Amino acid sequence: MANTSLLELRNITKQFPGVLANDHINLTLEEGEIHALLGENGAGKSTLMNILYGLYEPTEGEMYVRGQEIKPESPSDSIAAGIGMVHQHFMLIPVFTVTENVMLGYEETQGIGGFLNRRKAGQRIREISDQFGLSVDPNAYIQDLSVGVQQRVEIIKLLYRNADILIFDEPTAVLTPQEADELVKIMRSLVAQGKSIIFITHKLREVLEVADRITVIRRGKLIGTTTPENADQGKLAEMMVGRAVHLEINKIPPTVGKTILQVENLTVLNDLDQLAVDDVTFDVRAGEVLGLAGVLGNGQTELVEAVTGMRPPVEGTIRLLDKDVTNSSPRQVTELGSAHVPEDRQKDGLVLDYSISHNMVLNTYYNPPYTKNGTLQEDKIKASAEQLIKQYDVRTPSAETPASSLSGGNQQKVIIARELSRPTEFLVAAQPTRGVDVGAIEFIHSQIIKQRDEGTAVLLSSTELDEIMQLSDRIAVMYRGRIIAVVDAATTTKEELGLLMAGVVQEKKVKVVEDTTPTE
Repeated sequence: MANTSLLELRNITKQFPGVLANDHINLTLEEGEIHALLGENGAGKSTLMNILYGLYEPTEGEMYVRGQEIKPESPSDSIAAGIGMVHQHFMLIPVFTVTENVMLGYEETQGIGGFLNRRKAGQRIREISDQFGLSVDPNAYIQDLSVGVQQRVEIIKLLYRNADILIFDEPTAVLTPQEADELVKIMRSLVAQGKSIIFITHKLREVLEVADRITVIRRGKLIGTTTPENADQGKLAEMMVGRAVHLEINKIPPTVGKTILQVENLTVLNDLDQLAVDDVTFDVRAGEVLGLAGVLGNGQTELVEAVTGMRPPVEGTIRLLDKDVTNSSPRQVTELGSAHVPEDRQKDGLVLDYSISHNMVLNTYYNPPYTKNGTLQEDKIKASAEQLIKQYDVRTPSAETPASSLSGGNQQKVIIARELSRPTEFLVAAQPTRGVDVGAIEFIHSQIIKQRDEGTAVLLSSTELDEIMQLSDRIAVMYRGRIIAVVDAATTTKEELGLLMAGVVQEKKVKVVEDTTPTE
């Protein structure tokens, strides 16, 4: 058949109870192409790819690889057709080595006893790693690898199984900017060597940088296909959301009040009992956003956990609203008037098996009106959740849907709704827009600035430099567990911040902000 696309999806439709996830979607992928798939959280992107990967069966529609129809009933069927998928949440076993994870389900054996041929598999993994510039040690344990390297292991799993069509589902959502840049290089290397990629993402700049074609889905329907040459961030955002989206943040100068959080000489260890936060001192004041900038792994995670009561420090003091909370529990910190959007939404932000309505009251369920005489008031909990679902545009069939069934971005919206919908004086937002679509990013950013303008002290931790620079009033840069500079967000450039994040302090170029906290 002449001019046959490598992959063709025709009229793919998927109906779940109460939800039409995909509505007659047509999509093609050409040989050697990076085809980006854009859409809001819950638009149906991952559902479409899960159908292609054999995890879901379509309600209607047909799929073709090189002109031959495929009807995958499981991922093994899709893998046999040359299709592989790197999921947003990795499918790796932490206590296994790279080789053991890659071999899993695709084992090679040797000898009469059927022993695993780890040596041969490790050699093949090393060859793949070298060929595509992946730099992965076959003998390393997954639990010892960074998130970026774990993702490379997932890519190697696909290449080990000879996949030609690679699906990347939100591949940069959990990566640092440096790791995301490395992934872009890897994707280009894959395509240069004959692979074809479907790239699901929310990051418009990445799409325009790396994609050959861009298809937009909105609420399960195909909106259109374009190219980077014929689009910009504004046009893509409008196609995704259905309205103009303000990508820049407009904010008035801060009206700074009293000190809300005061951290002095704080030292914190990580999970391996290694020094993560090294004698750190800083404060956050009412009516300002203090941004924590730094390459992931320089102590920001442990610092946030200590401030929110999730990790005990070994030295130093933490004072919140003039009260010593150094060794307080998360509930005690919350009850003083703080809110926390955690870095890991699934581990620390939600109980995935609980309904959305119960997740919305995780930190208030024991208070009226949600509890009466020791009994949960389910009608009050549900009514509150339904209001927040509407206000924060959580895409779900109902308030009783388990949080585990939501897309990553909608899970994040549940946390944002819970934390920002109650009166607070101190907000800790760690990676608040990770894996969230452009329309939701606009909304979350506006809510953070609204909190700041209403007098809340905000501590923002983010690996997104644009987010840090746009939202922050002051920026504290962490390097190897220390705050090496606190700079004025309005006068600091991205290049200067990048140097600081690499540990390079240029005194003539970087003006360190002095503490001008008013005394009250």
